[in-house]
Amino acid sequence: MRAARFSRFGGPEVLEIVGLPDPRPGAGEIRIKVRAAGVNAGDWKKRQGLMDQVLPQTLGYEAAGIVDEMGADVSGVTVGDRVFGVSPYGAAQAELAVLSHWAPIASTLDWTRAAALPVAAETAARALDQLGVTADSTVLVNGASGSVGSAAVQLAVERGARVIGTGSPATHEALRSLGAEPVAYGEGMPERVRAIMPAGVDFALDIAGSGVLPELAGLAGEPERVITVADFQGAQQTGVRFSRGDTGRAAYALDQVARLTEAGRFSVQVGRTFPLTEVADAHRVGEAGMVRGKLVLVVD
Repeated sequence: MRAARFSRFGGPEVLEIVGLPDPRPGAGEIRIKVRAAGVNAGDWKKRQGLMDQVLPQTLGYEAAGIVDEMGADVSGVTVGDRVFGVSPYGAAQAELAVLSHWAPIASTLDWTRAAALPVAAETAARALDQLGVTADSTVLVNGASGSVGSAAVQLAVERGARVIGTGSPATHEALRSLGAEPVAYGEGMPERVRAIMPAGVDFALDIAGSGVLPELAGLAGEPERVITVADFQGAQQTGVRFSRGDTGRAAYALDQVARLTEAGRFSVQVGRTFPLTEVADAHRVGEAGMVRGKLVLVVD
């Protein structure tokens, strides 16, 4: 099969499409013929050598496609089904991918939007769980307009929470449509939040990693009521919790967003698509922050 890989750390130019042996699913896993795969910040962090020092490495943690092989002890899915899901091996940007968790693709979704769901939904649900967001909560989502942020807004609203979302003024209408009360980010953000919530908020979730963890802790009352998924160094300095997948994943979120999407209560924005062969260009666009919405690779 063809797959995206790098054999040295560096810029997007180190990425290449190579031929690799077809993967085989283990117990409790399935294999799909990939039709689309999501691109995330973790991909270019891996490529830069910021995650680990293993070489060579493949890329991709989420994909959508057609089931073509099943491992032992798999039920509820058959060969030929359309699914989206998570690859535990970081090798979803390829013609074939093994998934450990998956859900059916709603009839209203195309391949690209389905591939944009898994990481955003799981990350958002995990962070909301760790915070303890419930129906009587008020939660501030910093960086609410991106894929993870918008997922967090929608899932928190689904729980019955009151949500305040930070974003540029251009995103405010979209944030309102998702159920959030928008606030402009940047200088003066805490004061703008307190204009809505004078006593502050119950919890804050940092998606943007924009250096505002002390301000978020002030709004939430204490660092323990704040979680970041984007600012590891800031978390260490402030006592804010950093959420990462190896502490336990919210795999249930895939089935949840599948149902919500089918019901028209969850949406995801795809900003731009690229052929698998243009994975380097996808990295350049993503790192530059040139596109609002998810970047997705299309596999022919």
